[in-house]
Order: sequence, then structure tokens, then C-alpha cells
Amino acid sequence: MRYVIIIPDGGADYPLDDLDGKTALEAASIPNTDKLAATGRLGTAVTTPKGMPCGSDTCSMCLLGYDPARYHTGRAPLEAAALGIELAPTDWIFRVNLVTVIDGLMQDHSGGAIRSDEGRQLLETIEQAADFPGATFHPGVSYRNILVDRSGERDWSRLITTPPHDIPGEPISRHLPSGAPDADLLVSMIETSEQRFAEHDVNLTRREMGETPATHVWPWGQGIKPDMPAFSEVYGRRGAMITAVDLLAGIASLIGWERLDVPGQTSYHDTDYAAAGKHAIKAIDDYDLVCVHIEAPDEASHAGDAATKVAALEAIDRHVVGPIHEALVQRGEDWRILIMPDHFTRVETRKHDPTPVPFLIAGHKMNGVVERVYTEAAANEADLKIAHGHELMEFFLDSGVR
Repeated sequence: MRYVIIIPDGGADYPLDDLDGKTALEAASIPNTDKLAATGRLGTAVTTPKGMPCGSDTCSMCLLGYDPARYHTGRAPLEAAALGIELAPTDWIFRVNLVTVIDGLMQDHSGGAIRSDEGRQLLETIEQAADFPGATFHPGVSYRNILVDRSGERDWSRLITTPPHDIPGEPISRHLPSGAPDADLLVSMIETSEQRFAEHDVNLTRREMGETPATHVWPWGQGIKPDMPAFSEVYGRRGAMITAVDLLAGIASLIGWERLDVPGQTSYHDTDYAAAGKHAIKAIDDYDLVCVHIEAPDEASHAGDAATKVAALEAIDRHVVGPIHEALVQRGEDWRILIMPDHFTRVETRKHDPTPVPFLIAGHKMNGVVERVYTEAAANEADLKIAHGHELMEFFLDSGVR
């Protein structure tokens, strides 16, 4: 049996006026996905546990079969794992975004989709300027970076931080780090970045080119290294991950999956969808389970861009779902596909939403009784409801098999 998981990140949504009252999934032409839905099983799963924030860290961990209430220690440690950063038990890890703040309001959580080489230069500047003893900075991809507090002297367990993508258009003064004795170190770092980035060569060039400048650093998602058992120990299968996002790559690393290097992968609609599909097909022979994560629908939602969200879902269907399904059928071996966003990301609000997500499972012994298409409404009408999202993985892998 071979398994494939396809994650259209943030693909689920609510009806939109811009789409004539349809969701992006309803508006998109996704014939390959609908073909699977017609013979497979649809349902919904709760990927945001009660009392936890609706973030890609908790929701992705849940989707991949691990209970966030047990294993989640923060988002940043997951991304640090993807970068191969060595961590001690006493280290505290922070995600550090490069963001755009205009007139005190959070305008863009991605610093204008800043390029990695530009982000690295800005991060070097703040590392030299910030008064933060014991801190080391690690550049990531685009606007995503990591800070590690290796002092061993500070307790950040009561610190309150806010993901920047949760506060579009809101005053940052209401969401500055607070609640911990040393929160002022982080606030000072944010203020210092505003001063140092204002006339930085990177931002001068971006303004000349008509691009959005990255005006501040924004720390959040703090935590310590989690202890997660290997996927092979829990579920008895070897897995591999295709993703452009360090968060998913980090979770994969912590559960013993290999991250597959696929050229052309980005977080946006300029990603090479076809390359992701082709490399997944090649990997099917080498792994029991291959996971393809596409970030583009989520980023389009955060940008409030319904048209690009629809286009991203259509590209996933055409270049990922269709070719993978065809390859699995041609192999002549039993197979299953799970298609499932980690969470809703609403174009209207530009934020994540904890509504139970629609999923589709097709393949070996996964025949539905009612022929459906893959939409939020159709999934809600189905009788398969998973109250604890991490339990869906066992159903996907083993129902009717063992």
C-alpha cells in the first residue's frame, strides 16, 4: 500500500462576495480532485484543539497525526528543527518575522514577500544592533527567521506574543510582547529594528523598485524543543515531505521524515507546482507515504486575494493531484490519497479560522455511498466527523487494512 497526503494550506474558506457567494474551492475548477471525491469519502476534522490557537504549527502537527496538546511546545522550535539548529533543553526559540508596519499598523506579515538574501542582510543588522545577551539569530526563507536565547537564565513561559498574520491592519502597540520579566528585551529589539531598517540599503532599493519595505522584526511563537516519537514507531510507515516552508519541514524532521529537495518551491503562486507533483511521483517508490505541502492558497488568503487563491487550488489540482492519482493507478498497487488543508484561512479577514476542515480520502477500501464534489459544504454534509484531528491519520493509514 502506498499513501500520499496533499495539503493545500489554508485552502478552506467561507463564501466570498468576490466569488459570487462561493468559496474558493467551490469557484475553482478542480476536476481531478472532484473525480476522487466522487468515489472516495469526505468528512471534516477538528485540527485546532480546544484552548489552543489556530496556527499552522498546531494544525499541521494535528493533521500529521500528533496531538498538539501533548507535543506542541511552540511554533519556533519546529522551524528551528528544519534549519538543523542544535538546541539544548534550556534554549528558548523564537520565530522572527520581517514585517511591514505603516503608521503604527501591521500592514504585511511577510515584509512585502521579501527575498531571502535581502532578509539575511536585515537580520545581520539587527543582530549587531540589538541589546540581547545570549541571543543568536538564524536566517530562514524569505521573511521567516529564528532567534535562539541560549542564556539559560530567562523564563519565557509566561510571555505573550502575537502572530503578525493575526493582526492585519491593527496597531502593533496593542500586541507588543508582554507578560514575562524580560519582555522589554523583545520590545527594544522591535524598536531598534524600526530605526536601523528605515534607511537600510535593502529598503532603499525596494522602495526605488516600487516594492514594500520590511520595516520591523517581529518575534513570536516561542517555545522549547519538543520530544516527538518517530512516525515509523507510531504508525509503522516511512514518510517524506515536499514543502517550501520550514515549519512543515521541521515537523517532518522531528518525526523522522526526509525532506525532499524540489527546485522551484516557494510559498507563493509562483511556486513550481509541476515539479512538486513530479518529485512526489518519483518518491512513491522509495517511501510508504509522501506528503506534498503547498503554501500558496494560505499566502493568497493572508493577502486578501481571492482570485489567486482560486488559481492556486486549480494549479494544485492540475499539476499535483491529477498526475499523482494517475501514477498511483498505473502502478497497479493498492493506494490511498488524503487531500486536506491544515486550517481555514479566510480571504475576508486575512486570518486563520478554527472551523473544522474538509478532507477527502480516496483509494483502497475508501468508497463513499453518496457521490460528492470536494467543497466545504459537501464535507459538512458527510457523516464522517473527526473530533480530534490527530486521530484521522490512523483511520487514513489503517482503516480496512489491518
